Amino acid sequence: MGRRYQLARRDDGGVDCGSGGGDDSDFHLRVASIFIILAGSMAGALFPVLSRRTVWLSTRVPKSVFDFAKYFGSGVIIATAFIHLLDPAIDELNSPCLAPGWSEYPYALAIALFSIFAIFIVEIIAFRWGSAKLARLGITHDPHGHGASHDSHKNGLSALPAHGPGLGGEVDRTPTSSQQEIVEKEKDLEANQQSGAHGHGEKHHQHGHGHEGAFVDSAGTQIIGIAILEFGVLLHSILVGLTLAVTEGFKVLFVVIVFHQTFEGLGVGSRLAYMELPRRYNHIPILGALLYGITTPIGIAVGLGIRSTYNPGSTTASIVSGVLDAFSAGILIYTGLVELLAHEFLFSKEMMEGSNTKLAYAIGCMLCGCGLMALLGKWA
Repeated sequence: MGRRYQLARRDDGGVDCGSGGGDDSDFHLRVASIFIILAGSMAGALFPVLSRRTVWLSTRVPKSVFDFAKYFGSGVIIATAFIHLLDPAIDELNSPCLAPGWSEYPYALAIALFSIFAIFIVEIIAFRWGSAKLARLGITHDPHGHGASHDSHKNGLSALPAHGPGLGGEVDRTPTSSQQEIVEKEKDLEANQQSGAHGHGEKHHQHGHGHEGAFVDSAGTQIIGIAILEFGVLLHSILVGLTLAVTEGFKVLFVVIVFHQTFEGLGVGSRLAYMELPRRYNHIPILGALLYGITTPIGIAVGLGIRSTYNPGSTTASIVSGVLDAFSAGILIYTGLVELLAHEFLFSKEMMEGSNTKLAYAIGCMLCGCGLMALLGKWA
């Protein structure tokens, strides 16, 4: 969080670099914040996932609500990267409590830059590996999510949905249609094999499993993408919890963090909700939402446990939080601009060929999320 909540002044006017423990006031309210923030984070992250994956909610929540949550969440993630991570990282690594060498180079920006290219390289390697496996099965995978083709349609197997290494593809496509077609074909082929068609049946059986493996590869690229996003968000959430547990000016920061974590949870949850995975991986979005929900409360609990020795304004804490904030900022900048903006708008057939009203609505939702999250940066 911002340096304004971490440094104080000594009586002689010098900078207090946090040699002692953190602030211990409002202890009971700090304990209560564990459960309040847990509820807000869980609600924000789980609502989009459960609304899309449970029959009771999916039939009662309009599609416009899903769209709003998705685009609003994209704006939240981008604003979090710049306002709530990169700016505090610059502040922390230029603290007067650090050695003079820290101020001689923009380390926070360099770490964020390194993070962006590191994530880019990881995704390139993962995508090339997955594409090579798909190519051996005769399947073409379009990196922009515009579509995919098979070298032969005579077997009746539809092409796999192409999402590239990103977090989603065309959102209007039925999430499990390709899965269901593949599963149904495999069942038919297995039935043929069991009935005694050993020649062609065995060949088809192998082909069916090839498609199953290909679909798993496609799911793997989505899982890698969402794991990268979650990693950056979770690092940030741990630091938020630690800071909130021991910082001065707790009441104002507490109110801001409740909204911050709820909005950020909505952003993460909306990405999790649109993952298209085989049935056996359907638990992953729910686990991802639960993991996000418990991270900040765990950070608060740990901070309260070490409040007598941990001070977010100390030299060590400034370096650690500054480096982690900068690294997380790079992850969310890459995810927000490449995976969200590019894939959801520039490479989306729905947006490029849809009505101007729909495009304006999506951009408006995204700017609303970005604006609200940026506004929260005034206090946290």
